[in-house]
Amino acid sequence: MEGFFERRTEFYRRKTWQLVAVHKGSTMRNFRNFKFNAASMEKFAANHLKLFISMMAGLLIFVGIVAISIFFVAVRGAEQTLVPEVRGKELTEALLELQVKELYPRIQLRYSQSSRDRGHILEQDPRAGTIVKAGRQIRLVVSQGVMINRVENYVGRNIDDVRMDLQLFVASSGSPLLMIKEPLLYDFSAEAPGTILRQKPEPGTDISGPMNLEFVVSRGPEHALVTVPQLVGLSLSSVLEQIGRMGIVFEFTLREIREGERGETVVYQSPPAGTSVTSNAVIDLVVNSPARLNDLETFKLFTYTIPRNPYPLPVRLEALLPSGERIRLISVDYPGGRFTVPYRLPIGSTLFLSMMNREIHREVVQY
Repeated sequence: MEGFFERRTEFYRRKTWQLVAVHKGSTMRNFRNFKFNAASMEKFAANHLKLFISMMAGLLIFVGIVAISIFFVAVRGAEQTLVPEVRGKELTEALLELQVKELYPRIQLRYSQSSRDRGHILEQDPRAGTIVKAGRQIRLVVSQGVMINRVENYVGRNIDDVRMDLQLFVASSGSPLLMIKEPLLYDFSAEAPGTILRQKPEPGTDISGPMNLEFVVSRGPEHALVTVPQLVGLSLSSVLEQIGRMGIVFEFTLREIREGERGETVVYQSPPAGTSVTSNAVIDLVVNSPARLNDLETFKLFTYTIPRNPYPLPVRLEALLPSGERIRLISVDYPGGRFTVPYRLPIGSTLFLSMMNREIHREVVQY
């Protein structure tokens, strides 16, 4: 029995070594095959290197062409289109026409001369027929109608104030919707001179377009009387100030100073103080010359004929000195005609005469 077990053990030992040897041989053969396949692949790559490089170059060129095509598609300008004519059309209709052309509006509002223009296109830029790129903005000026739609009540107001208001209205709206009809009609009245007594059209009249305003303006009382003030003995500056407050009509003359007199003083007046005269009566005044003058200084009489007005208007005489200082000599409501004012000023000064804040004359003071 012992010999039997020994032979069986030896038998299994030999089989085991045979299996190990077979397995080892198979593994070596596979390894040799693996090395053979890798070498084959290297040989294949070496033989086809030019083809591989050509394929990579082609791929790069293809990608570049695609990228350039996308770039030019992205930056390609918008299509061109023709600007339509939309002036005179309603805003909604104009917007629809611009939308069809792929154009965008930039709207500005403005008052016009007629209430019928409200909501309609007054102007456009660019003008109709211009070729532009799609997507461009088109400036549209749209009417808001008229700024005022009814005639105001001007009765009782001063005509000069009404003129100023209408000028401001024209400046702000850009259209002379209301204009004062010239010449004005005047009538004597207890109202202050320049006051509007009647108007046409009547207050509350609807405004449908440009309209003329007809006014009847007060001249003041027909036989208004004033009492002549005491002016003799007053200095020239005091007399000019008092005349400006009273608004009387005056005319100056000059004469040389006499012994015992104070220079630049009123030495005579006509009519005398206390006399009752009509408001348009002329008061004659005589002023003597200064006792002495400084170097480069003169004493003269400014004279200018102002056009006649239906009633007194604001008149102002000013002087610009060589030093740059501007002084006022007199400010008075004056009906027009001969306007005289004595002055003592440096040589080279400039005199400015204005009516209703508008310059009508200037002159330089000379020897």
